Amino acid sequence: MARTPSNMLPLGTIAPDFTLVDAVTNNATSLDDIKGERGTVIMFICNHCPFVIHVNEEIVRIANDYRVQGFGFVAISSNDIENYPQDAPQFMWKTAQKNNYSFPYLYDETQEVAKAYDAACTPDFYLFDSELKLIYRGQLDDSRPGNGIPVNGRDLRQALDAVLRNATVSEVQKPSIGCNIKWKQQ
Repeated sequence: MARTPSNMLPLGTIAPDFTLVDAVTNNATSLDDIKGERGTVIMFICNHCPFVIHVNEEIVRIANDYRVQGFGFVAISSNDIENYPQDAPQFMWKTAQKNNYSFPYLYDETQEVAKAYDAACTPDFYLFDSELKLIYRGQLDDSRPGNGIPVNGRDLRQALDAVLRNATVSEVQKPSIGCNIKWKQQ
């Protein structure tokens, strides 16, 4: 397993706009469609990455716990499906169904959205405030496949809880670690 860290987009960055097709509904979905009243979580994931598979259940729990509190959630897959066909939209749909994703799972065919967010790995997490300013980016928690640390979503949950308390999100943030995004050949 490759261990690629997040690039850590600068805090305060305004969320780059996008409109992508949801692999589950086949509808175009924009940032405005998924934006939450209190904040928005954007996750770069894919179907086959062992790091994503390791945290899938917690991602769903977090989305279910915080969506009802005014947060929007979306997952985006940007992998090159020519060389990684298991990440194609028809398999994204199956992954979303199998894992009970309660959020859109969008396909970034051109990889322009991943580039705009400076995404580097799967999973990669971004939390934007109600004005779409970046307030958290990095890891879900310290758990990784095989390290024996339980998956609990601690880092992302702490950032979401800070928003709910009207507190400042700590700027001490750890990069996520995962599989590199599978970039298309130029």
